Amino acid sequence: MENKNKLASAAKYAFVTAGVAATAFVLSGKLMYHLVLSRTGMNGPIGTKASENDKKKKMADEYIAKLEAILDTGSQWFDDTLKEKVTIPSYDGKNLHADLFRSEKDSDIYVICIHGYTSSPRKMGIYAQKFYEWGYNVLMPSLRGHADSEEEFISMGWKDRLDVIAWINYLVEFHPDCKIILHGVSMGAATTMMTCGEDLPENVKLAIEDCGYTNVWDILKHKMTQMKVPEFPFLYSANDVNKRKAKFSFKEASCTEQLKKCKVPMLFIHGEADNFVPYDMLQIVYDACDSDKDMLSVPDAPHARSVCAHPDLYWNKVREFIDKHI
Repeated sequence: MENKNKLASAAKYAFVTAGVAATAFVLSGKLMYHLVLSRTGMNGPIGTKASENDKKKKMADEYIAKLEAILDTGSQWFDDTLKEKVTIPSYDGKNLHADLFRSEKDSDIYVICIHGYTSSPRKMGIYAQKFYEWGYNVLMPSLRGHADSEEEFISMGWKDRLDVIAWINYLVEFHPDCKIILHGVSMGAATTMMTCGEDLPENVKLAIEDCGYTNVWDILKHKMTQMKVPEFPFLYSANDVNKRKAKFSFKEASCTEQLKKCKVPMLFIHGEADNFVPYDMLQIVYDACDSDKDMLSVPDAPHARSVCAHPDLYWNKVREFIDKHI
């Protein structure tokens, strides 16, 4: 009888322990998911704080301030320049919004300028300004979970790749002979690479990715390591939450796998002082690409600041690549 009671107690203890562990696993995933990928979570402060701290370890405050001041000129240009608001439906019934700058030179070239994680079209103004000055039209989508576009959760480029295709089709519908350039920074760069793994209209002539990551799992793991958050259970559980909510896994959302199918010429750019998206990811995504390609490594440039650190180097390479393919 005593042995039976001991067995029953042990079984009860094991059952309770398993239940607590399972509950903790689920809760850790929900916490991680909402903190990092929710529009209403702490994704902005966490991302910004980590980026700021990393950059300050590498460079003097004066240098960072100089780069940010350059970036701010583009935001001011965005505010001051005439633009149109455009809305289209997504494949899953969301309303997608973009800002469209029409060239005064009646150009048939459109650049789709794609912003990064917790960013916005306005913060891509420095890129839009240059393309506009070159006489191109510029379409600047707000990715889902950002700015004006609908969706509560950020998909890190995976769902966004299909949204970019919708924007491509929108341009082609009204301008069948248009030539399209994709240009993305950070998560926008990942979106660009993911998009280029799909079947695209011949209108898409080339793509430029600036400091994109290899896949969603890798970049979240990197950020969690920086934040001293354990990969297990948080990342594993958050991945389960994402599979239920967004219907894809973090590893499935892979730039390297998409690039194996890429037919669009691709320019890869990365700042050598980037530790928000590790610099060594540049070579990995470059090697994965199976189309005509080129690479630019930018000295002393922190994350998403290559264009500010060495603007002439940046834009000369971009113009060279565009002239080669258009």
